[in-house]
Amino acid sequence: MNLTNQRRLAASLLEIGVNRVWINPEKVEDVEGAITRDEIRKLISEGTIKALPARSPSRGRARVLAQKKRTGRRIGMGTKKGKAFAEVSEKTRWMHRIRALRRKLTELRDQRVITVGTYRRLYMKAKGGEFRSLAELERHINEQKLRRRSFG
Repeated sequence: MNLTNQRRLAASLLEIGVNRVWINPEKVEDVEGAITRDEIRKLISEGTIKALPARSPSRGRARVLAQKKRTGRRIGMGTKKGKAFAEVSEKTRWMHRIRALRRKLTELRDQRVITVGTYRRLYMKAKGGEFRSLAELERHINEQKLRRRSFG
């Protein structure tokens, strides 16, 4: 009972792949006798041969993952792809850092913690990228004893 040819003809008529052709197991003898395209066409119209629905990958796992991501999971370092500066660019990081340093220097100058000359020197050092953070700026001021001496 070889139905390979009938299956191939049915697939061609239904415009599907051979694996999606369904043949009614109770009417195998009828299908076996059909050897022309017209006979196969007649069996298709009777419902003896049908096209199975197209199978596609299950979305179940994808839905679970999407739900986890919506609730803020799966965002750690092991998930990140791309360069180190893909999330926040080097320029943006620099802007945040230099603005914070300049704000701090202006504050120290206005509070008369450092002199205007010291302010200018530290400003230019900050511009040259000498300080990586506010903490480093503070450490430099303390180590170099750049604070104005208070009398009283």
